[in-house]
Amino acid sequence: MIDKKIFLVLTLLVFLSINTFAQPSDSVRQHLTSVAREIISRAEHCVFITVDQNRQPQARTMDPFEPEADFTIWLATNPSSRKVKQIRKNSTVTIYYHDGDNGYVSLYGKAELVNNQQEKDKRWKTEWADFYPNRTDAYLLIRVKPSRLEIISYKNNIIGDSKTWKPEVVEFRKP
Repeated sequence: MIDKKIFLVLTLLVFLSINTFAQPSDSVRQHLTSVAREIISRAEHCVFITVDQNRQPQARTMDPFEPEADFTIWLATNPSSRKVKQIRKNSTVTIYYHDGDNGYVSLYGKAELVNNQQEKDKRWKTEWADFYPNRTDAYLLIRVKPSRLEIISYKNNIIGDSKTWKPEVVEFRKP
């Protein structure tokens, strides 16, 4: 039988090791997010993935804005699109950026529909004029607040686990 004090010390050590190794160090985290921004910048588009009423993932190519400091991603859509209905029922989404043979970034988080005209005007791309002739009613924003980022970058030797192929992960703090 293990002494109670030894058990408590071992439990504390296990807890500390899990919390210490669950997240990369600040310098590694900074490197991973910096490389993620490079990949996102080079990717012309992203794949935006929602879940439909049958729990089937639905993917489509979209034209996102550059990520904010906290990796919040903004996208635009038609308010009548399927993705809007899917987000209203299940706000869990994935955004995937692919950078040729160099690697990829996946962001996992929650989507929110934003119909604020000031935000819509602030986040307008002139090349969208043909898609959204009525910028007031036919144009809606999607804000994605990520909870996790996964990254692979062969160019930067960010290759994940060689056995399981699990990519490097950065967890974001909940607001």
